[in-house]
Amino acid sequence: MPHNRNMHKTFVHYMKTFILPILLLLALEGAAQTTQKTRILIIFDASGSMTSTLDKSTRIQVAKRMALKMIDSFSSFKNVELALRVYGHQKTVDQKDCKDSRLEVPFSPNNHIILKKKVNSLIPKGWTPIAYSLQESEKDFPQEAGVRNLIIIITDGLEECTGDPCAISQALQKKGIFLKPFIVGIGSTDQFKLSFNCAGTYYDANTEKDFNNVVGVVISQAMNATSCQINLLDKQIRPIETDVAMSIYDANTKKLLHNFDHTMNGRGVPDTLFLDPMRKYDIVVHTMPPVTKSNVELVVGKHNIIAIDVPQGNIELISKGLTNYLEVKAVVKVHKKSKTINAQTFNTNKRYITGAYDLEILTTPRIYMDSVVVDQNKTTEITIAQPGRLQINKKRDLVAAIYQMQNGKVEWVCDISDAFFQTIIMQPGKYILIARSKPETRTIYTFEKEFIITSATTSELNL
Repeated sequence: MPHNRNMHKTFVHYMKTFILPILLLLALEGAAQTTQKTRILIIFDASGSMTSTLDKSTRIQVAKRMALKMIDSFSSFKNVELALRVYGHQKTVDQKDCKDSRLEVPFSPNNHIILKKKVNSLIPKGWTPIAYSLQESEKDFPQEAGVRNLIIIITDGLEECTGDPCAISQALQKKGIFLKPFIVGIGSTDQFKLSFNCAGTYYDANTEKDFNNVVGVVISQAMNATSCQINLLDKQIRPIETDVAMSIYDANTKKLLHNFDHTMNGRGVPDTLFLDPMRKYDIVVHTMPPVTKSNVELVVGKHNIIAIDVPQGNIELISKGLTNYLEVKAVVKVHKKSKTINAQTFNTNKRYITGAYDLEILTTPRIYMDSVVVDQNKTTEITIAQPGRLQINKKRDLVAAIYQMQNGKVEWVCDISDAFFQTIIMQPGKYILIARSKPETRTIYTFEKEFIITSATTSELNL
C-alpha cells in the first residue's frame, strides 16, 4: 500500500507539473483559433527610470523577461500578430524629448525572433511620453476590418510630458482603433494605479511572483474564449421568453457587431454565444417596444449569464364579419408617449412588453383607445364592428364633409371628394353631412343630412 500511495503522489505531481500546463495551453490555443485575427501591440518603457532596482533585479530586466515571456506565449497561437513600440530609448534624460517613441517592429506573421532580439537590445535612456506613444499607436495598426486590436503597456512611470493618456486611450477606443488596453505597472505606486486605471485594465508587477501571475492573466484575457447566454426574463424571472431578434453593439464605438435571433437550445435553455471579453456591449432586444441593456461586461474564461427583463403578452386585433376594409391598422403607442411603436394590422396577433398602450384605429372615423393593458402571457383582444358602406351620388359641385356627434360636440370624420360618385367604408353609427353648393356665396344655403351606417349594408346619399 505505501508503494501505491507513492505512485499516486508521483502521478499527481506529474499531472500538475507537465500535463496540466500543456492542457491549459491547448485549451487557450483552441479558443484563439476559433476567433478572428488578433493584433497585439506591446508598448515598452525604456526610459531612464527603468534602471532602478526591483526585487533583486532591475526594472528593465523584469520588464524584458515579462515581454519575452509574452512574445513566446503569443507566438504559439494561430491568427495572432505582434508588434513592438518603444519609448524613452533614443534620447537621454537631459534632452527631455517628448517624442522619443518609435515603432521598432511592425506587425507581421512569425516575427517573434525579431521581437525578442529587439527587446534584449534595449537600453534605458530618456523620458516617459506615454500619451504620445498611445497617440502614435493609431498608425501602427493596419487598417483591416474584422481584426481585434489590443495594446499591452509595460511601464514603470507616470507621464512626464504633456498629454493625457486616459483621454487619448478612451478616444481611440471609441474610434475602434483598439480595445481596452492592458497596463502593467512595474515597481508602481498607488498613485500610478489611480492615474492609469482609467486608460485600461491595470495590473501591478512589483515582484517576480507578480510578474509571472500578470503574464498568465494578460495572456488568458487576451486569448481565452468566453461564453455567455442571454436570459430573456418574464415577470416571474423565468428565462422563458425567446424567438426575438437581438442586436449587439460595441458600447464604446456604438458599432453593430452581431445580429442574433434568440433561441432555446436542445436542452431547453437559451443558446450559448461566444463574445469577445475585451469589449463592453450594448444589447438591444427587438421586442415591442425594444429593450436595451447597456455596458454589459463579461468575466473572462467563464460562462456568463446576461439577464434582461422582457415580460410579454399579446394584443389581438379583430374585425368582425366579412370586413369591407382592404386593410385596417391600429397605431400603437406606449401609454402617454408620442412615438409610434407599431402599426398593427387587424386580424393579427402581436406580442408586446407588458404595460399600458394607447391605440388609434385607422377606421373611418378613427377609434381611440387609451390604457389598453397587456399582461404576462395573456392576450388582450380588441374588437371592432364590421363596417358598412356609404354610397354618395352627386348632381352638383359641393363643399361637403361628414361629421359625428361625440359627447355633445360636432367632430369631423372625413371630407367629400369632388367626384360625382364616391364610396366610403365607415364604422356603424349616426352621422351628419354638412354641405353647400360650391358656386353659392351665401352661408345661409348650407344644408345638413343625417344618415345611419349599419354593418354589412350600403347606405345611399343622393345630393
